[in-house]
Amino acid sequence: MVRFSIERDDELILHRSDELRDFFVLSPCVWDEGGRYHALLRVVYPSGDPEEKVSRIFYAAGRSAIEFKMDEQPTVEPGPSQDDRDGCEDPTLASRDGVYHVYYTGWNQARLGGNLLLATGRDIHNLQKRGPVFPNISRFHNPKEATIARVPDGSWRLFFEFAEDGKSKIGVASAPKLDGPWTFGAPPFDARPQMWDCWHLSTGPVSTADPQRPVMFYNGSDRDARWSIGWIEFDSTFNEIRARSHEPVITPPAQPERADFTQITFAASALDEGQHVGLYYSVADRVMRRALLKRT
Repeated sequence: MVRFSIERDDELILHRSDELRDFFVLSPCVWDEGGRYHALLRVVYPSGDPEEKVSRIFYAAGRSAIEFKMDEQPTVEPGPSQDDRDGCEDPTLASRDGVYHVYYTGWNQARLGGNLLLATGRDIHNLQKRGPVFPNISRFHNPKEATIARVPDGSWRLFFEFAEDGKSKIGVASAPKLDGPWTFGAPPFDARPQMWDCWHLSTGPVSTADPQRPVMFYNGSDRDARWSIGWIEFDSTFNEIRARSHEPVITPPAQPERADFTQITFAASALDEGQHVGLYYSVADRVMRRALLKRT
């Protein structure tokens, strides 16, 4: 069974314009392309009014694995559709044949609901919105937080968070290509009573360093919404669970940095780097970090 230990853990360094200096930045979706690091970031207007606290998705160019320079204008911004008129959140990227597929959560404040949306394009700065990923979401209320993985037969798995019975749960769908059509499967795993992930679950990034034993770093919480990051190991098709961490890999600080910080650590993306995994995550929805995990 694979295990992970933290070799180092660094706060991301972000260069941005003075106009965006006080905005909250979280959910770092980082990828390696052409020998350089790139990122999509959720950037939130800092307001106590939910109607003003609007999220947009910005691109940032990497100077290293932990240092990025953010664009001055968003790559994905709200509207005109009702699905994302009040916010664009939680970017996840996959690419195929030179086309970027950016899955993100659209927010509608009047409905107090989100929906999983897709934008595509050959230029990360010029994406075309494609609308909802799931035309009919059936039982899966408020789908969001996509995780994309390819399986050996060339098809794709799309994991996502949804709301049911007052909890966040994880769903999965399959498709022959990145833009669907998607067929829902049974939820891949459940919360575990009396453990750190006993209440809410949410998707996290997948490491395919060993394609026969892929690992998802997922987010789980207790009844008090104290979110930590654990892992679960699948078979190559993501149909069978091989192992699951008993304890979280990363937990929120016992003493938050500030009184208004929540006890949340939330995994956003991961890069396979030899015997290591670079796990990018947010703390308290305010601070972005990268943990360098060693496989043992």
